[in-house]
Amino acid sequence: MADKDYAPLSAACVRALNDRMYERRKAAALEIEKMVKDFVSVKNTSQIKKLLKVLGSDFAISQNPHMRKGGLIGLAAMAIGLGRESGNYSGDLINPILECLSDADSRVRYYACESLYNVVKVLRENIIPYFNEIFGAVSGLVADPDQTVKNGSELIDRLLKEIVTENSKFDIENFIPVLRERMFTKERFVRQFLVSWLTVLDSVPDSQMSKYLPEFLDPLFVILDDPSPEISTMCEKQLGEFLSNIIKNPEDVDFASMINILIVHSQSPNVTLQMMAITWIQEFVSLAGKDMIPYTSGILNSVLPCLAYDTEDKKTVREIANVVNDNLKKLVETPSDTVLLPSEENADQNVYPNLKETIQVLVRQLQRGTQQSKVAALDWLHHLFIQIPEFMFTHEHLDLVSPVLLKTLSDHSDEVVILDLDVLAKISSYPVQTKDSKSTTSVHFKQFITSLLKLFSADRNLLETKGSFIIRQLCVLLKAEDIYRSFSELLVHEENLKFSRLMVETLSTILLTSSELYDLRSMLRELKSRDSCQLFCSLYQTWCHSQISTISLCLLCGCYSHTVDLIRLVGEQEVTVEMLTELDRLVQLLESPIFTFLRMELLDGDQDLVSAMYGLLMLLPQSEAFRIIQNRLACVPHLQNKSQPSTKTRKAKKSIKVTDEIDFVQLLEHFQEMTEKHHMLRRKEKTQMLLAKHNQS
Repeated sequence: MADKDYAPLSAACVRALNDRMYERRKAAALEIEKMVKDFVSVKNTSQIKKLLKVLGSDFAISQNPHMRKGGLIGLAAMAIGLGRESGNYSGDLINPILECLSDADSRVRYYACESLYNVVKVLRENIIPYFNEIFGAVSGLVADPDQTVKNGSELIDRLLKEIVTENSKFDIENFIPVLRERMFTKERFVRQFLVSWLTVLDSVPDSQMSKYLPEFLDPLFVILDDPSPEISTMCEKQLGEFLSNIIKNPEDVDFASMINILIVHSQSPNVTLQMMAITWIQEFVSLAGKDMIPYTSGILNSVLPCLAYDTEDKKTVREIANVVNDNLKKLVETPSDTVLLPSEENADQNVYPNLKETIQVLVRQLQRGTQQSKVAALDWLHHLFIQIPEFMFTHEHLDLVSPVLLKTLSDHSDEVVILDLDVLAKISSYPVQTKDSKSTTSVHFKQFITSLLKLFSADRNLLETKGSFIIRQLCVLLKAEDIYRSFSELLVHEENLKFSRLMVETLSTILLTSSELYDLRSMLRELKSRDSCQLFCSLYQTWCHSQISTISLCLLCGCYSHTVDLIRLVGEQEVTVEMLTELDRLVQLLESPIFTFLRMELLDGDQDLVSAMYGLLMLLPQSEAFRIIQNRLACVPHLQNKSQPSTKTRKAKKSIKVTDEIDFVQLLEHFQEMTEKHHMLRRKEKTQMLLAKHNQS
């Protein structure tokens, strides 16, 4: 090709640039360097531009690989020749080289690296406008299959870092998106390269990298999961540095933009990654305070499952999760400025940030979580009902929580059941303004007792295995009188006689044996007020489902005359194994500490009580229970001496009762009616059993 086509290059120089031999291309480069210096000295910019065009267009992007190599070395020579003037031609020098960095020929890529290194070394801060393009090209070379190209890229990388750290004009804000875009790569060498750049940028004074953390925090956590220990350790260290900077200077940190990223990664199966994410969450909750409340559901979804970790490698994760859970709970308190108060605009929305989602997370833990997470979830619900009751006590939230709380009563863990009852008790005792201003119980309480009774009816195993435990705990948490009164009012209308009897026997046993019911027993024993008499009548009407429970109630309340009538009616009934078993249980109760008062009253010679005891004795076959009652009566001195009983104590006791208001005749009729219903039920069941056997035969 003619010399004029490549002017101002000489024909010899052109041939040398095209030569296969590196030494000849090098000699041509020296000639170009000298030529450019001469142009600079006489300020011949037109020739400089013409030479840049020849080398950048005709050579560097030629189809001939040798010409491309010549063009690359020529551009580097021009930069050296231009010296301080090179900044005026930065784009013309850099752009052709960048194109060659992606050349299919590895030797061309290598010479492009060499050329770029020399050009950047001369340009220094003048590369800043082209930095993102240079960085993008170099980031692709660090994983080049050709080792010489990788080595060349590492030299450029070190030079670029040197320029950035010493140049205050470097635009970090403009660079971060370029960096982030490449951080999702799975190529280990590129990951290492990118993390090293984060480290360098973080070391630059006043770089304020914490400000840009939301841009690259997610991919940085992804890189932490890299299988290479070298890369993951490097990433872990840098994350630690970033967190330290956040702790030192939290003012400019955008916590809200990063918390969801941490929530996602805190659920990783990688223990190192999970621990790092939860550690960050811990600091965010501590530093950002109430700003983290809207993210409560996500945070709880992450940390609650961690509370059950019991292996050594996850012990630290569990401990940090506990701290996060406790600190987050402290942030949720009586409404303040962080709360979205009710208004017409948000009437149909959550009036507390993220409350519905938070409740849903807690409910899921109760349904499918571990014992530890269930305990934490119940603790949270209890806390929410105490701190923000006006928001929790809405139909939407109660309808979401209540059914799950009831179902949780069947949990195998007593700790879970106790906490569950604590929450249910808190709900039940919340005051609600109603038209019935005289009512002493909340609407929620009545709903709860109704639901609990339905649960016992549907799940007999729960009633038999945990029924007593549940009712006793409720009597501690709530007013025992209200519980027994409500159960009785509901059971009166219960159509399932077998369930009613089982429920009554459970309630009776608890009342007559549990220390938690001491106050209620005392109230019934004395019957001093109309309320106590009303309660007695309410219990009596229900307890007629169980004859022995009714007798024990009357004995507890000192209604001995009526007890005699009841025993006579029982004596007229069909004697069954079930009845004898119940009588035996009654005798055992009468010998318990609860009935010490009754045994002491035998000393007063109360004729009704004595008659009741003898009546009970006559109902029993000559069994161990028979001998117990017989021996007890034999120990009463008045009966042995046939003397008249002293009624002073009995009269004093009776004088303080108001039992005259009780219609015992009506109660006895009700007792007979219920006895007949149960008798008919037994006959029906026997008939069905005989028919079933007949059909089978």
